[in-house]
Amino acid sequence: MRIISTILVLCLATAANAQQVFIKLVTPAKTQNNFSAARQFITGTTCKECSLQVNGTDVKVWPTGAFAVELNLQQADTSFQVVAVNKKGMKETMRVFYKYQPAPVEKEVTTNTIEYWRFDPAGDLLVKPGDHIKMTAKTLPGSVVKLENGFVFTELQPKDSTGIKGIYKAEYIVKENDNLFSYSKAKLKLIVETKNDQLIEAVTKSNYAMMKPLVLQTKGKLPYLLLGLGEDRLGGTKMGYLDSLVKLYAVGKVGNKYCIQLSKNRQAYIEEEYVDTAAAGTFSPASLTANMRVWGDSSFDYVSLAMSEKLPYQSFQEINPSKIVVDVFGATSNTNWLTQLQSVKEIKNVYYNQVDEDVLRITIELNHHQHWGHSIYYNGNTLVIRVKRQPQNLSLSKLVIAVDAGHGGDNKGAFGLTGVMEKDMTLLIAKELQQALEAEGATVITTRTKDTTYDNHDRLSFYKEKNPDFLLSIHLNSSADPVRIKGVSTYYKYIGYRPLTQTILKEMLGIGLQEYGNVGNFNFILNGLTECPNALVETLFISNPEDEYNVLNPAFRKQMADAIVKGVKEWLEGCK
Repeated sequence: MRIISTILVLCLATAANAQQVFIKLVTPAKTQNNFSAARQFITGTTCKECSLQVNGTDVKVWPTGAFAVELNLQQADTSFQVVAVNKKGMKETMRVFYKYQPAPVEKEVTTNTIEYWRFDPAGDLLVKPGDHIKMTAKTLPGSVVKLENGFVFTELQPKDSTGIKGIYKAEYIVKENDNLFSYSKAKLKLIVETKNDQLIEAVTKSNYAMMKPLVLQTKGKLPYLLLGLGEDRLGGTKMGYLDSLVKLYAVGKVGNKYCIQLSKNRQAYIEEEYVDTAAAGTFSPASLTANMRVWGDSSFDYVSLAMSEKLPYQSFQEINPSKIVVDVFGATSNTNWLTQLQSVKEIKNVYYNQVDEDVLRITIELNHHQHWGHSIYYNGNTLVIRVKRQPQNLSLSKLVIAVDAGHGGDNKGAFGLTGVMEKDMTLLIAKELQQALEAEGATVITTRTKDTTYDNHDRLSFYKEKNPDFLLSIHLNSSADPVRIKGVSTYYKYIGYRPLTQTILKEMLGIGLQEYGNVGNFNFILNGLTECPNALVETLFISNPEDEYNVLNPAFRKQMADAIVKGVKEWLEGCK
């Protein structure tokens, strides 16, 4: 009898829990909020069988319990009432309070202050003659604003600035023997003489000095050059990876980035963690080129160029016809013969041009329209370009495919409205994809098969070493807009790898997903792999409740995996 009573109590408790009504907000995180933008969202979860209204308007509740609604705030809006009701008529109410105040209009300075003094580039600087430093200051209108060496700023007309007076700009060009910079680090001073003959001064937080050029050499597994100083969430735009012990000529420094003079007309940047200072007395990197050779072994084709130094380089791909182009900086041609052997299979032609007085360009024409990968490294002081051949058999059963489940371990990735984590979903999709590929007879290699932390640089090194035929990296996207932004997108960095991303996107759209796009020149680290074709697949937007619902469905994950495989097979068919 006691057992029956216990079971009855548990059943009643379960039934009561099933009827429980709740509202759990994801955004906004608080019920009391101040915003300066009119466009806002209320998102969260409620009971899966509940209906939901926001200020009396019905809002769709997905089978996961997730909901998302867009708000367009007016200054009179003070609150929104969220009401959830279950099938029994039980109700839960939550009120979210807003204070919407548009961003204040910028005002002129009316006191003896310097509101700001901004630099571009920002941070500690080591400069060289010819460098441009752009400065903007805001202080009292009608003042004389100058640097301590007397260089005067220009006050902008309101129509040319933010609509107010008192905005001053100057573009300072560093000169030889500049009286503003010494070889010792120091702070700069700004002097403001007001209309009332008052004197205001400001001193920079950053330090500035003239740079003594020095020779650096790369270190570590994956040193890379940056095209400029720009940043986004994936870091600056990478110009390309370099081998270790490559000589670089540093002529400046911005924060932790050295400015590298690659050639007379080209500069790049490299973070200080990837370089050491070369031994005292090391000459600046430059070399005459010697013999050039083209040959093949049992697996790859090769192009080699003998030099006296390990010089920096950049490679890029061309299509229609397919070519690999390599620029070697600091190299001047003294190559008077180019030996080409019959053992090559993928290389059609090789030639070189001196495109600048200190830039040698090597062009490698390929036999197939599809790029299958290349790598660049040094053997002693000889530059070697290793060219990957198209597989003889393009059936999946004869190929080795890398499948990378994004994030993992401490790197959780993005979160869905229900709290589901990207790292868990990418692993589940990757496993489905692995099974679908293996069902076709393919050999699949992976970086992670469980919830482990795996650094992206380690992933890149792993795939360089394993040399798969191609790589598929699985992720989920996220957006601040959980209502409109959803769907699938594919990404590539190098133009020669775009076809793989196009066919995958096409087949995934065929299962009813919304298109977010095919994105090129993408700065994701695994798209930077030149050794093999690769595609980043952002399967869905985990931030969108519909996409989140789909990715939580095992049958839909399998459907996506099957679509990716179908896209891969279509791409392989086009390579024949």
